Amino acid sequence: QVQLVESGGGLVQAGGSLRLSCASSGMFFSIYAMGWYRQAPWKQRELVATISSGGTTDYSDSVKGRFTISRDNAKNTVYRQMNSRKPEDTAVYYCMAKWRRDYWGQGTQVTVSS
Repeated sequence: QVQLVESGGGLVQAGGSLRLSCASSGMFFSIYAMGWYRQAPWKQRELVATISSGGTTDYSDSVKGRFTISRDNAKNTVYRQMNSRKPEDTAVYYCMAKWRRDYWGQGTQVTVSS
């Protein structure tokens, strides 16, 4: 069974960098498209970044230039590097895997203080 486990969240100050990781199991990782979503308090879940099985990336306008998504197929892990953190980046961040259907992690809280 597919499992996605996010890690790396926490309370951080504005500015600087933070990297989230999402470790997967129970799936042939390299064929899955992967993505990061986030959900801020009182808002709908929104797409942050995606990376295809071939490594093509795409970003929402709100994070373009600050976030980088990457994957390590040997480690079955997808990463999200966040630079220049802003308080509005505060949210629960979810990892998503997609191949025929979507799979979701449990989420990790990131709180950016000003």
